[in-house]
Amino acid sequence: MADLAESLRKELDRYSPGEKLPSSRALVERHRVSPVTVSRALAALVAEGLVVTRPGAGAFRADRPRAGAQRPGDTSWQEVALSLETAGEPVPRSVDASGVLATLAAPPPGILEFNGGYLHSSLQPERALAAALARAGRRPGAWDRPQVEGLPELRAWFAREIGGPAGVLGASDVLVTAGGQSALTCALRALAAPGAPVLVESPTYPGMLAAARASGLRPVPVPVDADGVRPDLLAEALRATGARVFVCQPLFQNPTGAVLSAGRRREVLAIVRAAGAFLVEDDFARRLAHEDAGPLPATLAADDPDGAVVHVCSLTKATSPSLRVGALAARGPALERLRAIQVVDSFFVPRPLQETALELVGAPSWPRHLRTVSAELHTRREALATAVRRELPALELRHVPRGGYHMWLRLPQGTDEAALASAALRAGVAVAPAARTSAPNRPRRMCG
Repeated sequence: MADLAESLRKELDRYSPGEKLPSSRALVERHRVSPVTVSRALAALVAEGLVVTRPGAGAFRADRPRAGAQRPGDTSWQEVALSLETAGEPVPRSVDASGVLATLAAPPPGILEFNGGYLHSSLQPERALAAALARAGRRPGAWDRPQVEGLPELRAWFAREIGGPAGVLGASDVLVTAGGQSALTCALRALAAPGAPVLVESPTYPGMLAAARASGLRPVPVPVDADGVRPDLLAEALRATGARVFVCQPLFQNPTGAVLSAGRRREVLAIVRAAGAFLVEDDFARRLAHEDAGPLPATLAADDPDGAVVHVCSLTKATSPSLRVGALAARGPALERLRAIQVVDSFFVPRPLQETALELVGAPSWPRHLRTVSAELHTRREALATAVRRELPALELRHVPRGGYHMWLRLPQGTDEAALASAALRAGVAVAPAARTSAPNRPRRMCG
């Protein structure tokens, strides 16, 4: 994006003030970049006052500033202010949110989105959400200050969902959070000191990598295969790094779709306990099982009486990007630290949002919605897998997941995944390059 913005900046002298610039389509073809890159480059020039955009008309060179107009500010000093000093030398503190932004950005019109992080709008329970919100707003005390840990009834519901029928968790073991990403960030900050290593699956969820780095942690990759994380390599990584936190997605892992096998579940828990470490269980896809998934394994938290597992889950993935309600489950001093960090960061999750979530999951429409999502994700998965095998036989599809909405493809040796992703976007299909899912020094693949 920066290269394109600089190129357009140099070309502006060709145009008179008020003259229209080439269309976005023309810039895409000329510079061989994606529409998103063109949009961001133009936005940068607009922010500098060099270009103005008019909806439906295009982009135009801005009028020359009037005599005496205020000069643009100089923010270069911030590069030093935002750096740490080590032995007297500034060290930049970069926070890379590009992988997260790619899943949050709405695709341009006409783009088939295979890189998003949420249900398609046609699968979101909009009517049920609207009805739940209306009922929630009429509840007595709906706009009062809630308990910082969350509404007791909602905490109890999450405890039953996480702990299963054995009832191994109670409401007092649960904190309501502002979605899964907030819960993950809170867990990383609570369980690991700045500068410490944190073990992550490889490949893994880009938002977790971004959260770890933003918290000053060092992600260390542990490979995943079709049965989940490799226990032998996990044990080796714990010994080699001294890490005290391992982040794991045991069910329909993002992006591979792998499910941690029954044998490995026991082994992984034993390895983590023996190391005196925490396992952060990111259970993001439990409500996204396809209709052919069969019975789902219990959460790792349900098999952990000693508090080694800190469980993260959310309602957002199965409902709407804007229903940002999730949960953290933990035991012992870890729970108190999680609670303290959440209170300092955000006080509490807004009560109307919690009341809405409680109304939604208690309504008869909730299980119907989950069944609809389960059937539709299965149908769409089969359609995509069939199309990939028929139209793209050179791509290797090793595993067809039975939950979530990821499909992980291996490219032929030597393929430039960034160039392929850009070409796909120009053809109207958005996919996610594997570079976003990898901690350093891991092989690159591509996830669609």
